[in-house]
Amino acid sequence: MIRWKIGDVTITRVLEMEMPVPYHPEQAFLKQATPEALRSMPWLYPHFVTEDGALRLSIHALLVDAPGIRLVVDTCFGNDKPRGLLGNQPLQTGFLNSLQEAGWATDSVDAVVCTHLHVDHVGWNTMLVDGKWIPTFPKAKYLIGRQEYAHWTAEGDEEQQAILSDSVKPVFDHGLAQLVEMDHVISPEIRLTPTPGHTPGHVSVLIESRGERAMITGDMLHHPCQFGHPEWSPSFDSDPVKGASTRQGMMNKVADEPILVIGTHFAAPTAGHVRRDGNAFRFDVG
Repeated sequence: MIRWKIGDVTITRVLEMEMPVPYHPEQAFLKQATPEALRSMPWLYPHFVTEDGALRLSIHALLVDAPGIRLVVDTCFGNDKPRGLLGNQPLQTGFLNSLQEAGWATDSVDAVVCTHLHVDHVGWNTMLVDGKWIPTFPKAKYLIGRQEYAHWTAEGDEEQQAILSDSVKPVFDHGLAQLVEMDHVISPEIRLTPTPGHTPGHVSVLIESRGERAMITGDMLHHPCQFGHPEWSPSFDSDPVKGASTRQGMMNKVADEPILVIGTHFAAPTAGHVRRDGNAFRFDVG
């Protein structure tokens, strides 16, 4: 478990699973991220790339404990949900035990933010109890982007509709969902900022307290190699060109600034600072 302090705010990483992704030309996660190309960015090693060129990815939630509010950012895959990305095998992890170990009972959570509505960001919105999907965090408001929700509810993809059915709809059915705009202010210390491209309504989370700042990326970036190459977009981005433009613009804002960048899929140590590196950027975790 990893923790960071941003003024009066504490952020805790709770791991669900790690996913090393080897490079396969026919099914590459990032087609340009060949082992040879990654070697040109030595700062990726050893934390973010294996010696044989596999990308180290992490699936985790980020717990934000701020004055007056306890917020969970992104809720991973969840248990009991067979998904294509997992070979249609449902997970059985100890995620809820890890949450308890972090000092977060499920009924102590005030709000949940899903940076977008993909499978690995909404799973623990709900859990299976007596054959029914119920909200995992029974006292929380689930803050769901209005634009994001409108896009995916109109999408015909069968698996995405299954995801909405078991991980989003029950939250609405229990009266816990709140549709919000992409620049929604959650508390004096926490607000959303639009970072579209990966999905149309994708947001990142900005935190500021006592002059200290942090950003939770969501899937604006999936892997730190995209700092070195903001133009690298995964094929499953809704709008790869927009995603690349969003990354470039955001990196220009945070580079060489005292802003802790916390990657939603970055392997440990997960957080660092963005530095300019020639015409691109690097991720400094030192």
